Amino acid sequence: MVAGQRVERRTAALATLLGVLFLTFLDTTIVSVTLGDMESDLSAGVIPLQWVINAYALVFASLMLTAGALGDRFGRKWVMFGGIVIFCAGSLMCAVAGAVGMVIAGRAVMGVGAAASEPGTLSVIRQLYPDRGERSRALGAWSAVSGLALALGPVIGGLLVGLGGWHAVFWFNLAVSLVLLYAVYAFVPDSREESAGRVDVAGFVLGTAGIGCVASGVIFGENHGYGSGLVVTLFAIGAVALLAFGPVERRVPNPMLDLRYLRQPIVDVALFAAFAVYFGVFAIFFFTALYLDIGLHYSGWALAGIFTPMAVAIVLGGLGAGRWVARTGSRVPMVAGCALAVAGTLQARIELDAGSGLTAWALAVALAITGLGFGITVVPLTSAVLSHIPGRHSGMAASATNTARQLGAVAGVAALGAIVNAHLVSAVNAYVALAPAGFSLGLGPKIVKILETGGTGSVDLSDIPAPFVHAFLGGLQTALLVAIVLIALAGIAAALVPEPAVRDELS
Repeated sequence: MVAGQRVERRTAALATLLGVLFLTFLDTTIVSVTLGDMESDLSAGVIPLQWVINAYALVFASLMLTAGALGDRFGRKWVMFGGIVIFCAGSLMCAVAGAVGMVIAGRAVMGVGAAASEPGTLSVIRQLYPDRGERSRALGAWSAVSGLALALGPVIGGLLVGLGGWHAVFWFNLAVSLVLLYAVYAFVPDSREESAGRVDVAGFVLGTAGIGCVASGVIFGENHGYGSGLVVTLFAIGAVALLAFGPVERRVPNPMLDLRYLRQPIVDVALFAAFAVYFGVFAIFFFTALYLDIGLHYSGWALAGIFTPMAVAIVLGGLGAGRWVARTGSRVPMVAGCALAVAGTLQARIELDAGSGLTAWALAVALAITGLGFGITVVPLTSAVLSHIPGRHSGMAASATNTARQLGAVAGVAALGAIVNAHLVSAVNAYVALAPAGFSLGLGPKIVKILETGGTGSVDLSDIPAPFVHAFLGGLQTALLVAIVLIALAGIAAALVPEPAVRDELS
């Protein structure tokens, strides 16, 4: 009876952790469909609307490494609980906002809450399931839920906007957060590193500043250009902070990130794979969907039909990979997942090349193969980091994995956005040089922003000249190729690096 109660409580704890994960992942994509409604309601421009998305992603990426280490020191449950409280506050700020500046501030606060909450979803799993086999199956569920949340974000967001406008999205966030707040308090056990020692203040400052400045530089580069003074300064500060971070962490007695564990090749490969996979995920979810929507005028139902098989495949891949990793370890599933993701993305790239002659079902199949690869890869890369870093540092391991993943997402959207922008600007310049009759010179930059962000503004989508759509497709093709190369490199590295024996103890 006692054993049965223990299993039930552990299952309730896992369900709560997956709920927290679902909410924080959902908010990386759910807001994208609110921008049109927000644009008309708040009279917001394109750049402020971009920051409604970027503020969350930037703070989320910058603070996760710090939050995971704080969980190890002060209690993983209570750092997660505090993070959800902060997430509630940010959601409320957005829900009652009457100006876009307030929404951006609320989204930044939500990013703080998400950064504090999400590393705990992995580190507590490490504590709940010390056995590698059981842990791998739990990580399969973790991977499945993360993929499902990314895919359902636009769907749930669209339904909420239809029911109650953009404010409804943030009231939804608040309601779900309050339920999770109770569940974390009631079901999630607390754990901490008893010998954590003093807080590594220097490491926290340098790590947060370094990651924050680099991520900010990537994001600001979209609008200001990567050669602008602001962006160069951000990159320089970030580089100096990160270069100083290593020597500081090697000298302090209780480092935020113990660099000894990063000397293990399998851990390095897993972190690179996390970056590469989410780089590719957002390239596909964001830019492919934009091209089909703006360039080929696919309806919402048609987009759902194309992307739903991919979402289902991510879930199935994650669930299946959990059992696979439990039997064989991380290396083989990671290689296989990367190979499938490369094959699917390459096939999707070929299908998209047909332009208006695109066959929807063929693209859906290609994306489903890609999603299966993504779903399979996430479990072994996560398991590799958690299994090869001692359990007492599970917050550190979880935050390192999540930081790599989130940086991949930020870099994927921003860097690939720059590639798409370069193609579009070139097309605009070539088109304007032809001086077509009736084409306003001021319309070119507006169309570039529409194709980059999905906002419609005051431009009729039917007015977008065909050369611009072709240029967007060219940028998308290049972006997908970059994602393919990165994921392929991760798979090759995983194939070449041996996986050492796993230590499953928590000490």
